[in-house]
Amino acid sequence: MENDLQAIVSQAEASQATISNRSDWDQAKAVILGPKGSLTQASKLIGKLPREEKPAFGQALNQAKKQVEALFANSLSRIEEQADLIALGKPYDPTLPAVPNRSASLHPLSATRRKVVAIFRKLGFTVTEATEAETEWFCFDALNTPEDHPARDEQDTLFFSPDSKWANVSKKAKEAHLLRTHTSSVQIRTMLREKPPLRVIAPGRCFRRDTVDATHSANFHQLEGLCVDRGVTLLDLKGVLDHFLKEMFGTKVQTRLRPSFFPFTEPSFEVDLKAPNLGKLSDKWIEIMGCGLVDPEVLKLVNLDPDEWSGFAFGVGIERITMILHGIDDIRHFYQNDQRFLSQFSGSL
Repeated sequence: MENDLQAIVSQAEASQATISNRSDWDQAKAVILGPKGSLTQASKLIGKLPREEKPAFGQALNQAKKQVEALFANSLSRIEEQADLIALGKPYDPTLPAVPNRSASLHPLSATRRKVVAIFRKLGFTVTEATEAETEWFCFDALNTPEDHPARDEQDTLFFSPDSKWANVSKKAKEAHLLRTHTSSVQIRTMLREKPPLRVIAPGRCFRRDTVDATHSANFHQLEGLCVDRGVTLLDLKGVLDHFLKEMFGTKVQTRLRPSFFPFTEPSFEVDLKAPNLGKLSDKWIEIMGCGLVDPEVLKLVNLDPDEWSGFAFGVGIERITMILHGIDDIRHFYQNDQRFLSQFSGSL
């Protein structure tokens, strides 16, 4: 028996001279180590041996198998190296520089979102999210937005088609479904689900039927914040936003509130900033976000007593912050996946 095993090892050694490619290697290996190979068949004989001969044969079988496997491992390494040299077209030059070890990095929008979230978490805000497909009630009605508001025009908003599974109720019933135009709808869901006092931020993707250009996109990202408690005032809102903008743009940033209008806040403001470290935008007032005190009508719509509770809300675009921070002049760069553009932000923020 042991002579037969040695013959199989010799057969494996002899086969190595005929192996020149992977196909030859697979075929030669199958002859010896395959299901019907000579070594596999020899291993089946151990059951027919007397008990006293089995240990010696098993030891010899294992030794033969190790030798054969080592032979085929070496020959596989040899033919793979030859294949690599052929692919290179010339012998390997060990003096060539190493291939760069590229590591992944965050997308600039993801990096901005993480930093914004981190700032508000230090102020006691928690992150909340909801579905991107919304009903008109959560997206508009509950936010005190009247039916004749331009945002509810089908030319401005991505409503689902009447035969869609999302639009199984008529629009007149105020249950038509759409892709949310802002993450303010998350604030409504939060106030219906949780009782105040509460402080939440709602980062997420939004959609509008905008014509894509350097400053507009049908898909964009927002982060909205909400604070509801007893005795919340405009001073609280200004303090939170001042802290956020100084953390984001530097301690030398200046801010101001400019009166504006939003259906869900009263009074409402646009927030402008001016900072000396923003390149060509330095020392210019830049509109950055909207905010205001929560309209009492909105509190009533979520079953909160405006005589007991008050709050503030704000919303900011993730793309807008990133563009200002890095001097980016075209929003389309964020979605084109151009490695030359994205690689500039590795390690930023």
